[in-house]
Amino acid sequence: MSAIATNLQAVRERIAKAARDAGRAPAEIALLAVSKTKPLADILSAAAAGQHEFGENYAQEGIAKMLAAPVAVNCDLLWHFIGPLQSNKTRLVAENYAWAHSIERLKIAERLSAQRPASLPPLQVCVQVNVSGEASKSGCAPQDAFELCRAIATLPGLQLRGLMTIPEASDDLPAQRAPFRQLREIYESIRAAGVPLDTLSMGMSHDLEAAVAEGATIVRVGTAIFGERNYA
Repeated sequence: MSAIATNLQAVRERIAKAARDAGRAPAEIALLAVSKTKPLADILSAAAAGQHEFGENYAQEGIAKMLAAPVAVNCDLLWHFIGPLQSNKTRLVAENYAWAHSIERLKIAERLSAQRPASLPPLQVCVQVNVSGEASKSGCAPQDAFELCRAIATLPGLQLRGLMTIPEASDDLPAQRAPFRQLREIYESIRAAGVPLDTLSMGMSHDLEAAVAEGATIVRVGTAIFGERNYA
């Protein structure tokens, strides 16, 4: 068994335990393997170990991997864009990805909607919410999430799925859970107002247990699967 396959098994076991501890079914939580900066060989190794959903932060890097992957493998993979999304990258995402997790402005959603090819299924999208209020983090303000979701839900070519966040890092479990709880409460309030949502994209390698405890339906895990990244 490869190191990546071993790591994947360990992460899946962490998710399953966290789900059981929270009184949830492990099947309720999807694992998104974050493969940014990692070579295609690592993705193929993960795919051989049964991982089929991958997240990329850089649109062109992800597309290069899609094009380089063997057709028989790539047709079985689902690619998520999870990085900051700027206007000059929306066409790349609209034409090549199945999901976009990081919408923070209506203008970006409108561009994705206009640029999504009619031949493809609707782009599955999440609104990114900056629950920690960090200037260095992307995302709309919590108080703006409802209106943004309501507007996006009407756009053709997109299917609004839910909310995403990247909170301030902490090693303290209660401190980790607090922002995830805040996102869940925003999610529940938007659903109660009549906007259909089913996805909470939250939790990474260091805090997935806290995210699962607070209702995550997708956890985005990179380091615990592929190892530390080299940005050189």
